Amino acid sequence: MQTVTSLDGGQGVRIVEIGPERDGQRVDNALMTMLKGVPRSLVYRILRTGQVRINGKRAKPDTRLALGDMLRIPPVRVAEREENEAPSGMVRSVADAVIFEDKHFLVIDKPVGIAAHGGSGVSHGAIELLRAARPNDHLELVHRLDRDTSGVLVLAKSRSGLTGLQALIRENTVTKQYLCLMTGTPRKAKFDVNAPLLKSVMHGGERLVRVDDAGKPSLTYFKELEQYPNARLMQATLGTGRTHQIRVHAQYAGHPLAGDPKYGDEAANKRFRAMGLKRMFLHAARMSFDLDGKNYDFSSPLPDELKAFLDKLAG
Repeated sequence: MQTVTSLDGGQGVRIVEIGPERDGQRVDNALMTMLKGVPRSLVYRILRTGQVRINGKRAKPDTRLALGDMLRIPPVRVAEREENEAPSGMVRSVADAVIFEDKHFLVIDKPVGIAAHGGSGVSHGAIELLRAARPNDHLELVHRLDRDTSGVLVLAKSRSGLTGLQALIRENTVTKQYLCLMTGTPRKAKFDVNAPLLKSVMHGGERLVRVDDAGKPSLTYFKELEQYPNARLMQATLGTGRTHQIRVHAQYAGHPLAGDPKYGDEAANKRFRAMGLKRMFLHAARMSFDLDGKNYDFSSPLPDELKAFLDKLAG
C-alpha cells in the first residue's frame, strides 16, 4: 500500500494515510517532500502552530510516522509556493550532476556553491532542486556536504536505502575520502588528528566548530599526495563524520585548508586568491560501503578549476 491522500471537510485540507515508504520517517522530513516548493520555515510554522496532526493529535517536527497513520496537512497558499520556486538553471545544473542511480540511491557530483539543503538564508539546496527536477521520486538526504565543498553526495530513493546507509554511517563503516590543499608544509606525509570537536550555532544559524575536550570524539587521517610550494595536496579520510571536521582538524594541525573563509589563514588565502583560487579547496572524492550484500563505490574527479589552480601553483 502506498501513501494515499483524500480531502476532509475543511477547504484544502488533506488527510494522508501513511504507506510503507514513509513508515518511521520524521513528519517534518515527510512534509518537505509532500509540500514540494514550500519553504522550510513555513513547514515548521504549520507544525509549531498545531495545524499538522497525526491521528487527530498535534505533531512535533521529530514525531515519527507509522504505517496506517492518518496525517492531516493544512492548506498551503499556492502563491507561497510560486515565490519560492527553484530557479530552472540551478535545477538543471544539479539534475545534470547525477553520477549513479539505482532503486535505492541517487548520487550526484555536487557543484560548489550549492548547499545540501535549504535553510539559514539558503532558499534551495541540492535536495530541493532534485525534488523539483524529479517530482515523482521520493528523495531524502543521507548525509551532508558544506555549501563550499564539491563532490559525492548520496541521496536515498527508498526507505531501506536511507535507514541502511545511515546506520552504516553511525557505525563508522562507510569510507569517506576527500581531497584538500593544506597550507604550509606538514612535517609528516601521513598523520592523524584525533581531537574532540564542539559545535556551536550562532545567531542566524551559522555553525562554528572548535577543538574542545567537551566535544564529540573526532578522528581524521591525512595522507600527502602531491607537494607544491608552501602547500600540500592531501587525502583526508574520515574516521568520524562531524560538522566541519576536516577543516577544523586541518586548522588544529597548523595547516588550514586553502581558501577556507572560516578556519583558514587570511594571508595565505589572499595570496591564493591572487593566483586564481576562487573557492575553498575541499572536494568529496570518494564514498564506499557494503549494504545488503552489494558493494557501492562512488567517486568524483577533482574539478577543473581546482586542477587549473594546482597547475598554476606548480609554476
